[in-house]
Order: sequence, then C-alpha cells, then structure tokens
Amino acid sequence: MTKVFRYIALFSMSVALATSTARAQTFTQIDFPGAVATTLNGGPNPQGTNIGTFTDTAGVIHGFTLQKGVFTPFDVPGSTATTPNWITPEGVIVGGFIDASGASHGFILEGGKFITLDFPSANGTVLTSLNPSGELTGEWCIVASCASGTTHSFTRSKEGQFTSFDPPGAVSSSANTVNPSGVVVGIFVDSAGATHGYQLDHGTFTTIDFPGAVGFTFVGANNPEGSMVGVYIDAAGVGHSFLLNNGTFTSFDPPGAVGFSDASGINPSGVIVGIFFDAAVVEHAYIRTP
Repeated sequence: MTKVFRYIALFSMSVALATSTARAQTFTQIDFPGAVATTLNGGPNPQGTNIGTFTDTAGVIHGFTLQKGVFTPFDVPGSTATTPNWITPEGVIVGGFIDASGASHGFILEGGKFITLDFPSANGTVLTSLNPSGELTGEWCIVASCASGTTHSFTRSKEGQFTSFDPPGAVSSSANTVNPSGVVVGIFVDSAGATHGYQLDHGTFTTIDFPGAVGFTFVGANNPEGSMVGVYIDAAGVGHSFLLNNGTFTSFDPPGAVGFSDASGINPSGVIVGIFFDAAVVEHAYIRTP
C-alpha cells in the first residue's frame, strides 16, 4: 500500500525513541478548485513545485502540479485514475495510474511526455520516488490493482536493474522513497496484520514504530537529511501526522483536522506536505513550513 492508495485505505479502516510535541509552525490548507478531495504527495521540490491529486464530483482522481499558486491538472493518457507521488528538482514526476481494465501501472512524466514503467512480470506496479542518482522506488502487486492484495517493495537502478525485497517478517510491503544517499523508507504488514514503517540503509533494515501507536505506523517519505514523515494511529483510533528527526518523534495535526491527518512528504528544507479530514469528513491537503 503506497501513497497512491493510503488515503482510502487509512480512512476505511519497534524502535524506542523520544517523542515531543510540535512547535509553532505555519500551516497552509490546499484545495484544488472545485474538487471534493485534495492531496499533496512527496514534498515540494526545492523550486517549490508541489504535486498531488484531486477528486472531481464524479469521483475520478486526477494529478496536478501547484507552482506559485497556479494549479495545473494532468492525467496519464487512457487512465481512469492518476496519482503523482514524487517530483525531482528537475521537475520529473513519477507515480501510478489505473488503466481501463483496473490494472495499476507506474509512470514517469518528463518534458511533457509520459512513460509507462512496470516491474517485470508483475500484475500491477506503482512508482513512488526518484532520487538524483536515477534510482526509483515502488511496489509491485500480486493482483492487477495495487489498491488491494499483497505487494512487495522494489528499487530500480539507473541502469534499469530491478530489485525486489521485503523487510524481515513482512507478508506485504512497499518502498515509499529513496533519498540521495540511497536510504529507502517504506512500510510493511506483519503476519498479525499490523503495519510498521521501515528503513533500509544499504542492506540494514530498521523497523519504525511511533511510540504508543496501536498497530499502525506508516513511514511515507524521507529527505536528504534523513528526516522521515508519516502517520500513526493512537489508542483512540485517531490518525496523526508525525516527523522523525534525529531520533525524536514529533506528533502534529494541521488546524481543523478531525480524526485523521497524514504527513506524506518532506523536502530538503523541512517543508512537509500531507492531508487531513475536517469535521465534515472532507479531505484537504496541507503544507507545513518550518
């Protein structure tokens, strides 16, 4: 389950480190004009361009970019749903889309041209990030749609070599981002059905669980400095955004969040993006600026 489908799945449904409460930050609510739901994914690139999705009144999910207050929508040709997950400093976007048959595919959008990229022999694929070395991350799926069923993490080198992997004890997993140092973060589900975050640092796995989380910690992204962001579920069943920086967890929610918020991306400057639901159960995106 990647960023592509986490919002639907989360709403429907260890490391011993220090915790802290959030210091005062600047939050900006983002809503695509006329949309019934909006997300931001992956963190803005250093140039300040954000990517995300909006859901129209017919329930169709589209991608968009947001730069200097201007929204630009886009869809992969022939898709029934498009979700961008990452944008590089050069403006290359990677993500996932669903075709007319219901199958998931990865895509790369560069220079206005779309390229479909699938894990070899997989029934479904989603791309989640691209680092400056040309290394991609994602998940490949046992069934055609990555919205359900078992998934596995993978990386793809600049030379085109795919490597599939799962953290120890995983029955399903997804690689969510790879930073410039080649450190991968993602999530896995264990045999008891609990969801954990993980870090893969050049062959060494570390499990990431927010202290006090009840069965669910989702690490959605990391940045060049090694900071991580995601969402955890507390004992009351409420989802909160978190930041993990230098061994310290910080829990936070944007103003107006009721029941659920999720930090989905962080850039090199520490700008965090995510989503939250309000009291009317409407989904909005947010930007948290340090």
